[in-house]
Amino acid sequence: MRTRQAGYGLTLFLTSAGALIVEIVAGRMLAPHVGMSLYTWTAIIAVVLAGLSVGHWIGGLLAAPHVSHRRALRGVALALLLAGLTAAGAAPLLGILAGLLGGESTAPLLLIVLLAAGVFLLPSLFVGVVSPVLTKLAIDDAPDRQGPIIGRMFALGAAGSILGTLSAGYLFISWIGSTGTMLAVAGLYLIFAVLFWQGSRAIAAAAILTVIAGSFGLSRLPAFAAPCAAESDYYCIRIVDFAPQSGRPSAAMVLDHLAHSINDRDDPTLLYSPYLHFVSERSERLLGQRSPQAYFIGGGAFTLPRAWAARYPDASLTVAEIDPAVTHMATQAMWLDPAAPGLQIRHADARRLLASLPAQPTFDLVLGDAFHDYAIPAHLVTREFHRIILQRLAPNGAYAINVIDQSENPRFTFSLVKTMQRDFPAVEVWLDDDSRRRGGRVTFVVLGLREASESAALRVSQPFRRIWLRWPQDDLDARITAANVPVLTDDFAPVDRLMAGFVLRPDEALR
Repeated sequence: MRTRQAGYGLTLFLTSAGALIVEIVAGRMLAPHVGMSLYTWTAIIAVVLAGLSVGHWIGGLLAAPHVSHRRALRGVALALLLAGLTAAGAAPLLGILAGLLGGESTAPLLLIVLLAAGVFLLPSLFVGVVSPVLTKLAIDDAPDRQGPIIGRMFALGAAGSILGTLSAGYLFISWIGSTGTMLAVAGLYLIFAVLFWQGSRAIAAAAILTVIAGSFGLSRLPAFAAPCAAESDYYCIRIVDFAPQSGRPSAAMVLDHLAHSINDRDDPTLLYSPYLHFVSERSERLLGQRSPQAYFIGGGAFTLPRAWAARYPDASLTVAEIDPAVTHMATQAMWLDPAAPGLQIRHADARRLLASLPAQPTFDLVLGDAFHDYAIPAHLVTREFHRIILQRLAPNGAYAINVIDQSENPRFTFSLVKTMQRDFPAVEVWLDDDSRRRGGRVTFVVLGLREASESAALRVSQPFRRIWLRWPQDDLDARITAANVPVLTDDFAPVDRLMAGFVLRPDEALR
């Protein structure tokens, strides 16, 4: 009896761990298709909880008093078999559904919910069946100890969930990737399915070997291949050949599903992204021949630091990139030289690092270019962070932040400007003329300055013919007042809500 009790407890512990591993891995698997935002996590958590809830209800039917011991065991085995098969099929199914549903007519929020439900509801539902039945089986063995057994089984389920959360986030995804982790969970479910169906150690051992071998084999099939060149603790990282667009050896770095930077192999100073080109041109006109001292919030492909390291041998360029894997990929595939003179790369949170730096020397430029999906991390847009930046800006220095928003009603941009105006004497919004004419999703550059710019336009003809226009200040201030947006603080920074247009309107999807 004690052996059976231990077996029931171990099964509940490990299958509960598997359920939470699936939840964590779901976020990583969805990221290349729909990004990693508050909306993504909300959908995933709701879907997994819905699946577990329905599964618990079905499991309760199987745990009814009239259900025989053998039938209950077979019910657990069948539920785990189905949980294993649906978990194993998650990767190819996601690819199929994303291809079918991911058209431009599908609103991103709807796509997130459909993909999460279509792929991850059933694995959660089937594993949810297990808990009530195992608890019933344990009570049947010792009916005079119902209270302690129920408490123990609840505790083991919760402890398993904790283990699954920690192991997925800190261990499995980093070591074997999201698809490999899903296949490992599927293998775990199938092993227990065999154990509960047959109860034969020989058959179970054979099943274990078969599942392990099958998992490694499946992970090598094209349908199970992850879309990432590298999976880190933070991102699915891909490198896309940009030569067909540029006509030169060049590449773009994609983090999750958003292209972050484009590097040219032979000319580091060639800036394909208009917002980086603007920041570089404006800074150079301000600095003249003087080498800049700059702090970069986010590295990505290190496009502007790479350009300035090549152009200014005496520059001092500090880059805060939280993900070492991004730096590694930029070095391996984006022609970054991490040992370039003047370039200092720190793998740390940009806000925490900046706050820890001494007040001197100050920076000529602080550039904010860090994203979590389409949104800037909330702690990097608050008034408290802006005060840290101001303390470390040179007298004529500038804070520039790259913002992705809607051109028609950029509520997040309005909120950011309103927040920055609390501390910066001058706050400006710039946009390249091509994006202004095109509309839709655009990339603004918001500048925080101690003195306003003298000109309302910036024009260049080399290497690209571009014009950037400053949003007329009177109109900008009137739009901000009419929008009634909040000041962003550490206590209240509803970034995702302010950018809800991206996930509610199909034409604003980030593809």
